[in-house]
Amino acid sequence: MRKIYGILFSIMLLCFGCQWQLKPSDAGDAIQISIERYDRIESLYLTTGDHSALRQMNTYFPMQTRTLIEDVLRLGKVDDPETNHRFLHFFQDSTLQRMLADVQQQYADMDDINNELAAAFERLQARMPALKIPHFYAQIGSFDQSIIVADGSLGISLDKYLGADYPFYRENYRDDQRSMMVRSMIVPDCLAFYLLSLYPAPRELAGTPDGRHQHMSKIQWVVNEVVGRDVFHGKMISDIDDYMKSHQQQTIDALLRGNVNYYFSKK
Repeated sequence: MRKIYGILFSIMLLCFGCQWQLKPSDAGDAIQISIERYDRIESLYLTTGDHSALRQMNTYFPMQTRTLIEDVLRLGKVDDPETNHRFLHFFQDSTLQRMLADVQQQYADMDDINNELAAAFERLQARMPALKIPHFYAQIGSFDQSIIVADGSLGISLDKYLGADYPFYRENYRDDQRSMMVRSMIVPDCLAFYLLSLYPAPRELAGTPDGRHQHMSKIQWVVNEVVGRDVFHGKMISDIDDYMKSHQQQTIDALLRGNVNYYFSKK
């Protein structure tokens, strides 16, 4: 059974396309990442009803299409002909049609995100050599999940990153949520959700809000480190930072597995 990690990032705070390429890890080689533009063929089908586009979705992007239709939108089985009709009809809503156009306009070029992802994962892999880099692709949902991690792939729902002042967001999300629904949060979100899929909260932490918050603070600290900016803030993150700076022999793997004994607060 596929595991999907696509929780809104605000909840975490509260407690055709190109293939990505990974060069051999010889000295001097750099990671290269290019997000596969599944969203473009998806948008073509949803705006024109072109069945050749649907065939391309099912032929060239079977995993992405199945995950989107069955797990994200929950419209039925992807091989059921009626599901295709529901999928197309669902996106005929005027708000969603406007969103499809806005996504293609705002994300006509994603080179900046490709480059930032490559730099961040290169830093992370330097600290975690065994880390496998996922296959990245962009998709369009219906304002629900932001990042989808399943079967070694990571899907970015571009409809969740249209800017804090996007009209639909202003009507349906709080200010603190909208502040994170911006282009600059795509890479931090990718890192956080991917790490969460690899390091779910240990049983002793997962059972309480404080425990889940502790675990997420560890992941957020790692994200801050590898993106090179303070995306996330908080007392617990500061305590982790102090600990890791004074215990530089500790690994990120040990931190995220819960094998590091530190005190978040002595007050």
